[in-house]
Amino acid sequence: MSCYLNQYCLLFSGSATPGADALDLLFIYYLIAAAFVFFSVVGFITYILLRYRNRDEEGEPPQVHGSTKVEVSLTLLAAALVGLFFYLTVSTMIKTNKPVNGQTPDLVITGHQWWWEAQYVNTGAITANEIHVPVGKRILLRFKSADVIHSWWVPDFGQKMDVIPGKTNHLWLQVEKPGLYLGACSEFCGAQHAWMRIRVIAQSPDKFQRWEQHQAKAVAASIAGNSITDMGRKLFNQKTCGNCHTIRGTKNVGKIGPDLTHLASRKTLLTGMVKNTPQNLHRWIHDPQRIKEGAHMPRFILEKKQVDALVSYLETLK
Repeated sequence: MSCYLNQYCLLFSGSATPGADALDLLFIYYLIAAAFVFFSVVGFITYILLRYRNRDEEGEPPQVHGSTKVEVSLTLLAAALVGLFFYLTVSTMIKTNKPVNGQTPDLVITGHQWWWEAQYVNTGAITANEIHVPVGKRILLRFKSADVIHSWWVPDFGQKMDVIPGKTNHLWLQVEKPGLYLGACSEFCGAQHAWMRIRVIAQSPDKFQRWEQHQAKAVAASIAGNSITDMGRKLFNQKTCGNCHTIRGTKNVGKIGPDLTHLASRKTLLTGMVKNTPQNLHRWIHDPQRIKEGAHMPRFILEKKQVDALVSYLETLK
């Protein structure tokens, strides 16, 4: 199980990458050193309070000023600790931040208010919020922002990466164990920052390849459906949904909102806020601001039958 918000949970959660293991070990070293300093200071203070306390004798106890031996010893100890942790920190940075050297990224992740877009460079597949990666393969992630500063952080992966407008950052990732890994944006980015969650699904290479190939496909030119599904398809075009959303294989090529080409294949909606069910999709289309206040999805004044039709159509996008 992953932790969303508490950075210290890394010590107790299972690391999923070699980089996370190195960071965990460095954190443990810092924790041991901090505990040593804390208990040393408390111990010396306690000793001095007891050793030099007033024992009901008259007058002020003898005053002792300074000790060259103690001062030199403490200075050398502090310098040794700083030098040790400088070495440990630099060596950990070298292990976890390999140079990019102009390589083409495998995956481009774009932060939006308040969702994540993932584009797979080799196949052109695009998805939103639920990001799949192959187990055991070292991949290069490129991060960029469409609006404000965000920060990508999946605790089980160890590293955070800031996502800054006008700048691209890179991160090497190699997930060793299959499973679902949860994270969150860790840089305040607006009203729904708390619901800018991350879901990373690590799969065996063959399962990932099948998923990626499916995601790269456009929808069929004409999806078989009933009359209400056909009505939803027409409404999607009439209500200018395509100005914000892309459905590959159709004339809808909007770039503002998430790509909806395979919306029905996702487990959740709104970056993990609710499960992807027809009921929740209906609630979202009917009144987005009631579900996720501040979201950029406008509210269209639609009759229930129209919302039902749109949901029916979107449910075919698998």
